[in-house]
Amino acid sequence: MTKFDTRNLPNHVVAALPKQRDLFFGGAWRKPLGGYLDTLSPGSGDNLGPVAEANRADVDAAVKAAHGGFLEWRKIKPLERGRMLKKIAAKMREHVEELALLDAANCGNPINAMLRDVTDGADYVDFFAGLATEVKGVVTPMGPGVVNMTVREPIGVCARILAYNHPLMFAAIKLGAPIAAGCSVIIKPPPQAPLSALRLFELIGDILPPGVLNLVTGGLETGTALTEHPLVPSVSLVGSVASGKAVARGAAEQLKHVGLELGGKNALIVYPDADLDKAIEGAIKGMNFTWCGQSCGSTSRLFIHEDVYDRVLAGVLRAIARFKPGIPTDMNTTMGALISQQQKDKVLRYIDIAKNEDRATLAYGGKVPDAPELANGFYVEPTVFTDVQPDMRIAQEEVFGPILAVLKWRDEEALFEAVNSVSYGLTGSIYTTNLANAHNAAARIEAGYIWVNNAGPHYVSVPFGGYKLSGLGREEHIDEMFSFTETKNIHITL
Repeated sequence: MTKFDTRNLPNHVVAALPKQRDLFFGGAWRKPLGGYLDTLSPGSGDNLGPVAEANRADVDAAVKAAHGGFLEWRKIKPLERGRMLKKIAAKMREHVEELALLDAANCGNPINAMLRDVTDGADYVDFFAGLATEVKGVVTPMGPGVVNMTVREPIGVCARILAYNHPLMFAAIKLGAPIAAGCSVIIKPPPQAPLSALRLFELIGDILPPGVLNLVTGGLETGTALTEHPLVPSVSLVGSVASGKAVARGAAEQLKHVGLELGGKNALIVYPDADLDKAIEGAIKGMNFTWCGQSCGSTSRLFIHEDVYDRVLAGVLRAIARFKPGIPTDMNTTMGALISQQQKDKVLRYIDIAKNEDRATLAYGGKVPDAPELANGFYVEPTVFTDVQPDMRIAQEEVFGPILAVLKWRDEEALFEAVNSVSYGLTGSIYTTNLANAHNAAARIEAGYIWVNNAGPHYVSVPFGGYKLSGLGREEHIDEMFSFTETKNIHITL
């Protein structure tokens, strides 16, 4: 690794940094032709060192290595694929603390939340390891003298382009399904936070045969080259709507299989019959203030019925006080940093828009914290706006930051018109003790993932994905594994 100045970094962060900063493909670490770019710590602004920047030639070499790996991997028995995936999950659990520390240092989320990210990622690898034998076909009765059957065959090289809000967890989740199906994989971690993926590959790079699991780091050129490469039949992205559209356009020329998990402007609805304490806690939990609201599933629009509006709002403003921006690598930190200065500027711009253009009322936060130890990081306080109307920009546009918009409702028809007025449809949350309300609201919200009397968590084996501009396809479920296969029909006349 190219040496860089680590004097400003805590010793435990320095000790956890990956030794390798190059590309990994064909079972070996490779020097990039595209050079290197530095990666930063959002919590402190410190330089965490150089990381490879793959250009088109690097991507071409990686894809060819992955294609060669696929031709061999598809022959491996499903049970053996599962066994190797389980070794990856076990290795992750052996190194939970250091992987979580790297994510905290490099993406700005608090380490106590990143510990769960690592174990959740390992759980998903184990889940798909257990499904490796389920890549099955069917036999269709055709009468005497005929056998008609379908088989599922792995699709080939799968490019998986990841977002910065859960770098390690996404790397783990996105490798499991295609590898279980018999495909090879190229992981492209986020350019803002690649270090945990590099360390993961240091740990697991020799578990699978050469070319099966590959890593290319870099930015726009890297992602574009992966998307357009003719030997990559499947491309998936976790990211913004703009990035998703770019991937879809790049993949369209060759009609590639595309999976997109994109943005959200999600609603949490509080009915007057709700358990209000649980609704208040859900409103806080659903906003994901721990990682500064940087989650596509965050319930950033809170719709409170007028009969309970004052009580719920007061409870939210009390509960939010426990989220205070702090150094991400400190175990006591409850809220981390935004990923970059650019994202911080965007959040502050939306706060100004809400106050000046939308004329919403700032009820909490809205400032940069003044603690001296946070001065060089990218921090914004948890922020709440009231008197928000459905057509305001903070009620329509995804901020990807710690801004909660609170809206009052009275009439159900107007409520659902407002809830569904946005161009997104990822998640929704409903708080009620009335079963009819729960079923009715769940049916009427145009979103792919609905909680009732809860907000925020994902569950292993449950399909996750969105409607409208929130994406294409479903993940974290057996259907995700099937999406990396082609169905072939075989008709045999005996």
